[in-house]
Amino acid sequence: MREEPSVSGSSTGKAVTGEDEVVDLCRELIQIDTSNYGDHSGPGERKAAEYVAEKLAEVGLEPKIFESHPGRASTVARIEGEDPSRPALLIHGHTDVVPANAMDWTHHPFSGEIADGCVWGRGAVDMKDMDAMTLAVVRDRMRSGRKPPRDIVLAFLADEEAGGTYGARYLVDNHPGLFEGCTEAISEVGGFSFTVNENLRLYLVETAQKGMHWMKLTVDGTAGHGSMIHKDNAITELSEAVGRLGRHKFPVRVTKTLRHFLDELGDALGTELDPENMDETLAKLGGIAKLIGASLQNTANPTQLGAGYKVNVIPGQATAHVDGRYLPGYEEEFLADLDRILGPNVRREDVHADKALETTFDGALVDAMQTALRAEDPIARAVPYMLSAGTDAKSFDDLGIRGFGFAPLKLPPELDFAGMFHGVDERVPVDGLKFGVRVLDRFIDAS
Repeated sequence: MREEPSVSGSSTGKAVTGEDEVVDLCRELIQIDTSNYGDHSGPGERKAAEYVAEKLAEVGLEPKIFESHPGRASTVARIEGEDPSRPALLIHGHTDVVPANAMDWTHHPFSGEIADGCVWGRGAVDMKDMDAMTLAVVRDRMRSGRKPPRDIVLAFLADEEAGGTYGARYLVDNHPGLFEGCTEAISEVGGFSFTVNENLRLYLVETAQKGMHWMKLTVDGTAGHGSMIHKDNAITELSEAVGRLGRHKFPVRVTKTLRHFLDELGDALGTELDPENMDETLAKLGGIAKLIGASLQNTANPTQLGAGYKVNVIPGQATAHVDGRYLPGYEEEFLADLDRILGPNVRREDVHADKALETTFDGALVDAMQTALRAEDPIARAVPYMLSAGTDAKSFDDLGIRGFGFAPLKLPPELDFAGMFHGVDERVPVDGLKFGVRVLDRFIDAS
């Protein structure tokens, strides 16, 4: 593995603002295919890491590229603040994306095309938009000589879409000194808007994440001829267990984050919300309903099945994979429920597991978010919510860094934002990118 300083690029010449260049930065990042298949079979993130390093070096920073495996590269840089004695802020994003099939898309997923007021492409919201906004703000501040109030560490990371082993986890385990002094962080899947009415727009800030158990389920049976009566069929046993699990509704559990969110939303809607009776409320939430609905309970979704090699041969083994997610504080309950539902004949093993996170929605950093949002959108109100998935914040939590999802976007009410993540025709509004640049710039000053 290699670790080397990047080569400085030449001056950009013409003075431009962050708003001027954020769209092009986003498009160019999307055009770099960084598809992550989870097995090193993709192109890797090296080209994106070099692109980011060049953009940072052009404005006088000294980024370093860290390659944990051939092609799997991350870029890290530190910006000196006005008061280096203060705890530092980490701004992190990942440059890898999930794969995309171009045949399914209206515009090619790696074109970065602009159409209907949006930048289209894989990674447009997950999360090359935030990468571009961060680059745009940093480049503008460096060109104009505006130091942040405190040190900022920038990390553009590999492998988040497969658990971060070759990105955030690698850096935390092998180069923790890069993040010396960092106590707080912002990253993806937060700060986006939900329009309640003409007088109120909520901006959902991620303060909690579900934990994960990606699992392999295995049932062993007796192999035999497909024409025989066979009571020990591994496929039958596993299929019944997977069916029970897929149809199971886990109980609602009210976490601190959910309670805070429901109180804020109830105040906005003028009604008290009952977490046990959310169907009607969720119907009013449009594109964020899926995000909020998944934060009410543990979930376990079967995602893969495998068995057999010939139609007239009963296999001796059948397997399935399940994406399990549990609420903060409910891991033991979740695992006990799984074993009860699956039954004694199903062997369960983790493919990848990670912890849940939850922090409070308070403090100077939250105040800075509120201030920055309201300055650009007078009807803004930031509220906490729980992400049903996970981010690289889990790795940085091991260093004592308190993480928030804050990638600010003002969105049109009709956009199915939640559906953009890992979906077909992923896109981000051009105006939203420019809004995000303005908010992030103000946030840095206020933080």
